[in-house]
Amino acid sequence: MNILFPLVAYILYNNMVNKLKNIYLNRGVLNLLLENVKVISLIDQDFEDLELWYPVHRLREEGITVHLVGEKGNKEYKGKYGVPAKSDFAFEDIDTSAYHAILVPGGWAPDKLRRFPKVLEMIQRMNEEEKVIGQICHAGWVLISAKILKGKKVTSTPGIKDDMENAGAIWYNEPVVVDKNLVSSRRPPDLPQYMKAFIEVLKNR
Repeated sequence: MNILFPLVAYILYNNMVNKLKNIYLNRGVLNLLLENVKVISLIDQDFEDLELWYPVHRLREEGITVHLVGEKGNKEYKGKYGVPAKSDFAFEDIDTSAYHAILVPGGWAPDKLRRFPKVLEMIQRMNEEEKVIGQICHAGWVLISAKILKGKKVTSTPGIKDDMENAGAIWYNEPVVVDKNLVSSRRPPDLPQYMKAFIEVLKNR
């Protein structure tokens, strides 16, 4: 009994160490993979401050490259609550083949973004290529105008529920809804769940 106990303890210890090594190794591989990922974050005036910046910072924490893309490059835009953000590129500068995902923030910016043919083209092309599309709050307006929501399971701010359903989407009142490459969320309190789901989908594409 005295001989067996240390042996069993040693085996259990080794198993635990090996499992921990595998966990950290897998995380390291995933982090290396994410360092090669590039994401577009669309921007226009009156974006919802948290809905723009929380996803951007969260993705950058994972080593992901995020570019803010607006009507003009190197232009300062202001959020609904006055938080500034400067675009890295203009819509016309973007080649979507170089990116793995796109984010659309909420606020009043989506009502402006949906009017740019280049924005709708980017959304449509990335959807066709099954690249990850993230939308939160009023961002659904952009996807409605891009005509990619028919038959899709989504959520959004309840204020545009009718708009989403009229575009053919199946709407759920949930913090986050994932339908293949489309990740949608309702409002700022849902941001942690939204980004957790978005990153998970991005890792699995």
